[in-house]
Amino acid sequence: MLKYILLVGGFVLLIKGADFFVDGSSAVAKRLKVPSLIIGMTIVAMGTSLPETSVSVSASVLGKNDLAISNAVGSNIFNLMVVCGVCSLLCPMAVGRETLKKDLPFSIFVAGVLLALGAFTGIVMRWGGAVLLALFVFFLYMMISSAKKARASGEQTDEDEYRIMPVWKCLLCIIGGGAAIAVGGKMVVEGASDIARTFGMSDNLIGMTIVALGTSLPELVTSIVAARKGEVDMALGNVVGSNIFNILFVLGIAAVISPMAYTIENAIDTAVLIVMSLFVLILCLPKKKLVRWHGAVMLAVYAGYTAYIFVR
Repeated sequence: MLKYILLVGGFVLLIKGADFFVDGSSAVAKRLKVPSLIIGMTIVAMGTSLPETSVSVSASVLGKNDLAISNAVGSNIFNLMVVCGVCSLLCPMAVGRETLKKDLPFSIFVAGVLLALGAFTGIVMRWGGAVLLALFVFFLYMMISSAKKARASGEQTDEDEYRIMPVWKCLLCIIGGGAAIAVGGKMVVEGASDIARTFGMSDNLIGMTIVALGTSLPELVTSIVAARKGEVDMALGNVVGSNIFNILFVLGIAAVISPMAYTIENAIDTAVLIVMSLFVLILCLPKKKLVRWHGAVMLAVYAGYTAYIFVR
């Protein structure tokens, strides 16, 4: 029972800790006169990947690198096929031009980089992690530059105004949220590993299923709420952005901390992520949107691949 409490409690700490950390960091940035645009493109964007970051870094520190890679790749597949699939079922989902032209192709490219870094040597070395982090910095630069151009041309941008909190409350949110993320990540890794051993499951399997689903809950819940309100125009763009963060930022940090063994299962999962991303891109191209039957197909494909993971 303790291992299940560890797992569930860890997920709660991760999700709520990420919320508090983002609120506190955003408020501090606002006090320092950092533009809302920059806050949204950095702190808030990275906030959705904090659960994956915590789990993968904790797994790397504890030497469970198979769980680190499978968590990030599994979360990406879940985000793409389930989060977008559910949103498409609830409400046809328009896809932005920038997402089709730049973001989705770039997410396929970075998945290919991960595959290349790990498949040939069977390990993602520290220098490989540095390559991923360098690409992450480039991605941030391009993302912020693109948003600035959109604002300058008068296009609509999502610039949330973050409320100004007292300094003590900012610090409490940052320190408390950061501590919750760190503790929650360790609890999830230990709980998931114990469950895997109990049922004879591999770290790869538990990472691709339970842990991937748990760390993707913020994206899933947020997207479902947006879909119910009919506000799903940017859902695919947000998911793709989170997926890029997961590979470049999450696995980049994990690899720099400790070289990660890259198994044949990891290679297959990464290749499947690339194929699924291409599939979604092809679905979107004709009418620049995902409709309900697209969502049904995406969910069916994910269910089929999950069944394959359990039997392989």
